[in-house]
Amino acid sequence: MSTAEAAEASMAAARDKYRSFLQDKAEQIQWRHGKPPTYDTVNQLFEEGRTKEWPKGSLEETVQNAIKSWEMELTHKTRLQDFKSINPDKFKLIVNGREGLSAEETLKAGSYNALLKNSLPEEFKFYKAEEESFESSHEAFRSAFPRGFAWEVLSVYSGPPLIAFKFRHWGFFEGPFKGHAPTGEKVEFCGLGTLKVDESLRAEDVEIYYDPAELFGGLLKGSSIEDSTAAQGCPFSKKT
Repeated sequence: MSTAEAAEASMAAARDKYRSFLQDKAEQIQWRHGKPPTYDTVNQLFEEGRTKEWPKGSLEETVQNAIKSWEMELTHKTRLQDFKSINPDKFKLIVNGREGLSAEETLKAGSYNALLKNSLPEEFKFYKAEEESFESSHEAFRSAFPRGFAWEVLSVYSGPPLIAFKFRHWGFFEGPFKGHAPTGEKVEFCGLGTLKVDESLRAEDVEIYYDPAELFGGLLKGSSIEDSTAAQGCPFSKKT
């Protein structure tokens, strides 16, 4: 990456008002794609679709931005030593009561695989996290949600060190997902979480509870792309 490209990326990152640490010594960080990410498109989706606009400096805004910053680091940084939103030595992610994942395990799996892994029988699995890599999982959801997958805090029930909150996740199904054609409809789900932080407000324990069926109900609503193609058939085989 050239000096000009690095400067442009740093300026774009510095403009992000929801995710801290993007501009902090960006040139010294090992970024997954070579430079800091930009969130202009999903920020627009967030601002147009959010149901709450929290006062600046409020506990709700602080929690919301902390989770966004953690997601940014998990998705775009490749070394735990570059993370500022978590305590790598103590961090654990627990989803729907499953066995917790360490910081290293979460980073290796990626956010989608970590959140979507489940122990359902094979015939009932909407998404098989164990068969997906970090890259393939993110590509699948980037394809389905070209404008991004926005996230907001709906309520905060307690302050640090053990923060309890309710959240909402949403996006528009405008690209194919795992063989299903896009519907253009909004797909969303809500959930609950707890966030245990240390004295520096770095996350040590994160617990998330939600119903994956709310997400996949919208994504699997699209018709099968293979079926749609077959239905069109070969034009030369149609009767005249």
